[in-house]
Amino acid sequence: MTYPEPPVAAKRPTPRTHHGDVFEDPYEWLREKESPEVIAHLEAENAFTDASTAHLEGLRSRIFDEIKSRTLETDLSVPVREGDFWYYSRSFEGKEYGVHCRAPISSPEDWTPPRLDADTEVPGEEILLDGNVESAGHDFFRIGSFDVSRDGARLLYGVDTEGDERYLLRIRDLATATELADEIPGTFSGAIFSPDGRFVFYSTVDDAWRPDTIWRHEVGTAVADDVVVHKEEDERYWGGIGLTRSGDYLVIGLGSSVTSEYLIAPASEPTSEFRVVWPRTDGVEYSIEHARIGGESTLLVLHNAGAPNFELVAVSPEDPGTGPSDATIVVAHSEERRLEAVDAFAHHLAFSYRRDGLTQVGTALLGPDTTLADITIDELPFDEPLYSVGFGGNPEWEQPTLRIGFGSFVTPSSVFDCDVRTGERVLLKQQQVLGGYDPADYEQSREWATAEDGTRVPISLVWRKDGTDGPRPFLLYGYGSYESSIDPALSIARLSMLDRGAGFAIAHVRGGGEMGRAWYEEGKLLLKKNTFTDFVACARHLVDAGITRPEALVAEGGSAGGLLMGAVANLAPESFAGVHAAVPFVDALTTILDPSLPLTVIEWDEWGDPLHDPEVYAYMKTYSPYENVREGVTYPRILATTSLNDTRVYYVEPAKWVARLREVGAPALLKTEMVAGHGGVSGRYAQWRERAFELAWILDALGLADD
Repeated sequence: MTYPEPPVAAKRPTPRTHHGDVFEDPYEWLREKESPEVIAHLEAENAFTDASTAHLEGLRSRIFDEIKSRTLETDLSVPVREGDFWYYSRSFEGKEYGVHCRAPISSPEDWTPPRLDADTEVPGEEILLDGNVESAGHDFFRIGSFDVSRDGARLLYGVDTEGDERYLLRIRDLATATELADEIPGTFSGAIFSPDGRFVFYSTVDDAWRPDTIWRHEVGTAVADDVVVHKEEDERYWGGIGLTRSGDYLVIGLGSSVTSEYLIAPASEPTSEFRVVWPRTDGVEYSIEHARIGGESTLLVLHNAGAPNFELVAVSPEDPGTGPSDATIVVAHSEERRLEAVDAFAHHLAFSYRRDGLTQVGTALLGPDTTLADITIDELPFDEPLYSVGFGGNPEWEQPTLRIGFGSFVTPSSVFDCDVRTGERVLLKQQQVLGGYDPADYEQSREWATAEDGTRVPISLVWRKDGTDGPRPFLLYGYGSYESSIDPALSIARLSMLDRGAGFAIAHVRGGGEMGRAWYEEGKLLLKKNTFTDFVACARHLVDAGITRPEALVAEGGSAGGLLMGAVANLAPESFAGVHAAVPFVDALTTILDPSLPLTVIEWDEWGDPLHDPEVYAYMKTYSPYENVREGVTYPRILATTSLNDTRVYYVEPAKWVARLREVGAPALLKTEMVAGHGGVSGRYAQWRERAFELAWILDALGLADD
């Protein structure tokens, strides 16, 4: 392909000196977001990308139309009971945003959600918030906080119209559908009402975009009179506020990447002081859940002190001790099972965990005479080789069922209610995929690659069964950070790629959490390069197994997965025909060296502290993509996508990276959304068009654009 002439960023070397090492950064000037010259450069890059991909305009339109035609545009979510109402959302054909609704329950004993269709008229339906109305006049619109008071009288919601994840918090009287005078600017997501609806608890961020302060606001009073409930001074910690399902405790959660601390206060006394459950201990993570077991009020604590895959213990809320040594073991640590969460209800417990690279859920019944020693996990079985399962909406303490979500590469997202006593599983709704979709047309399987150190790395694959023998084009996705797991799920947009003859695979590399806590530990800090070499090993396995060819293999990842993309492009450019890096963390060392930037200090637990530790500095410098662009190699096609208002990974990182790639002749494109944040554009049609753009580029790199 012949590209038009790309824009050339001026080189203005800026020295960066640490630990005796001097790095001359020629493109650091691109960080000046308010500079007209920087904006002009980004717009020139967008124009170049538009011109370079103009031949794909028809394909993009077809993919968008396919996504739209396969999507049931006018739809409803499965109602979730909370208090005296069923809550659900509606979507409408031709409208960008969802509509939040509720309808009254028929009786206190009513636990069966109403079966609603798109054209169902729901008796007593009430619109709480219409995103299409609220978004009027804004290019970007996203809801953050969303909570209804327990008496159902008031709604609080946060609105972001810039993409910077700072939300204007509003309160609405639902009886009159009017806004109260209370408006709180600059909040973080996750605000809640106190159980009596009298107070709102919310958080704000510091200059480094860290939610560090928890506030209490009395509804109807001036924001200037709001009270600081907790101020977190340690720059490594985030803060948030919640309420236990039992309604008995308000909970402040504080955490870094590797350490946790929780504070509780009686929810019946929302102005009382919060007290620490277990004091923070470096390297110890824990979470809490309030339960009533055998008539006793209990805090269930999930922790990793001496238990890498986590252990569940029980303590008294009034006297929790100072750590696991003061607790009673409920579910012991296991090398084969990574406990991830426990949810407590009046009559049962629900467990979420991972085993053999797959998610699992299980339950334990609670009776009036149940003791801690009686609790065992009854696992829910699933019969697909690859799948994802997890808890759905389960807000009610007394509910007799467990709502779960299930899906796979081939099975559309499905919502079930499980009767925890009988084990009966009722399918409430399955995502409709229009256009004659048949799961039997597709195949999913698991492969295992062997990493450089002999570690076996799982790969999850899906493709359309079309009788093709031999290699086929493939998109290989990866992430590999923060113990986040990328699990199999059906994507309507992905069908446009599968139906054109390409396969899709996820490389479950170290740094993620798919294979337990050790999997994460072996892909962070001074072992971070395992993430990159694992991904390359997966790519080479797919080739060696005859599944694909290097010239028909594209890699994709976003955010920290974008760092992975930049690293593997430098490490093994010959292994890929193309690389898509979304909101990519590709100037990692520059960012992690600057504690004034958003999230930097928090990130030291994940990447190390190169500012104070010369070993970490030297190690990161060997893999940070921007600084390791190679001369004299042939790079694959590269597409970097970013957003001007991203507060997590600044646009400047891919902008600098692409400028450096151009120096060595790499065919790199930069696409910047000028009104968006880390999650990209808002509005579902805008998101579909964005994904259609990316998929058309990927198909072109795979040699499948001529359809």
